[in-house]
Amino acid sequence: MADQAIAAPASGDVRKAGIAQAIILVISGFLPILAIVSLTPAVPTILDHFKDVANASLLVPVLVSAPGLAIAILAPFAGMLVDRFGRRRLLVWSTFFYGIAGSLPYFLDSLHAVIASRLLLGVTEAAILTIVNTLIADYYDAKGRRRVLMIQGLAGPAMASGVIALSGLLTTLSWNGMFLIYLIALPIFMGMHFMIFEPGKTVSGAPAAKPADEGPALPFPTRAVALYGVVTLFASTLYYVFIIQGGLAFREVGVDNPARVGSLIALASLGVPVGALIFGWIGKRTLSLQIFCFFAFLGVGLAGIGLAPDYKSMMVVLVIQQMGAGMTIPILIAWAQSKLPFAHRGRGMGIWASCFFLGQFTSPFFVAGAKSVTGGTVQAAFLTMGIAALIGAAIALLVLAKGKADTGIRY
Repeated sequence: MADQAIAAPASGDVRKAGIAQAIILVISGFLPILAIVSLTPAVPTILDHFKDVANASLLVPVLVSAPGLAIAILAPFAGMLVDRFGRRRLLVWSTFFYGIAGSLPYFLDSLHAVIASRLLLGVTEAAILTIVNTLIADYYDAKGRRRVLMIQGLAGPAMASGVIALSGLLTTLSWNGMFLIYLIALPIFMGMHFMIFEPGKTVSGAPAAKPADEGPALPFPTRAVALYGVVTLFASTLYYVFIIQGGLAFREVGVDNPARVGSLIALASLGVPVGALIFGWIGKRTLSLQIFCFFAFLGVGLAGIGLAPDYKSMMVVLVIQQMGAGMTIPILIAWAQSKLPFAHRGRGMGIWASCFFLGQFTSPFFVAGAKSVTGGTVQAAFLTMGIAALIGAAIALLVLAKGKADTGIRY
């Protein structure tokens, strides 16, 4: 069966990706994030609508997190399909069904049916996230990947702000109005149909010759994948601390008005594109330095939030935390991409996606454990998680000081 795996791109008459492909990949890479962002203003309204449903207070959060759970479970399997059957067709049709599954709750009035549709949405997201990151590695060299990932980091906050504003507007019209936002996937589907191409094909569409150093004969890089998987899970657990618990931290310093909290977080999130720009600068440097930087920024930010006596000082360190968040994802993705040969790239990026979204579920458990150990306050838990991040930064710095450069094979 291995002889049917996809051939790696070859030089010569192979079709080259350009700006159009980069734009499609940047926009489509936001679709899995949209599943969480779009519901941010709508959760209270959804809770009110289903207030008479048994266990609604538990089921509505499940509705929000269901796509992430599906990604964590299914992304590695999506990656195996990508390596076996190809990138383009699976991405195009996953995007189409993303639009259908995502908008389906607009036509439903059963909480359990909505949750089921959200799980189906997660299936499509597992494929989209895996393939987008795989194609970035397929289409571009290391410099091109850094550029595309940096643009993603710059564009993401702007797209998120637009989605949140539109979601709030649609929610005022109907409790499920925000689900119509997912129909944006349909024009993206059309753009993919014309712009996305299968790697390893010539300009005329014929299969390109396979170079001798690529292809299914290469073993799966188990050690490299295990290393970046563990670091990604640890980093993701820290990454989601503020996303999930940030509102509670503001409450402990006297800010409990949801609108006020939202505006403060939106202001601090300007640090995310700054972090993406920092990635664009340090992305060409040694991996240990990159890992040190994002762990250090996350650690200082989280620990600072834990120590902040008021919301003004919390805002200062929150900007630092958001800068770290802006570095984290592109650094981790670029690291994973550099370790995966073409024949195993889908599977390897699927494992990365699984580890990252698994952190969404491990993070609350670690925060709860930190609260129980440190006295029960959210800020104390933030301080503990910040110290954990700084330990990660110290380990990376130790590796950097010993001069252990990343000397493995890079793709």
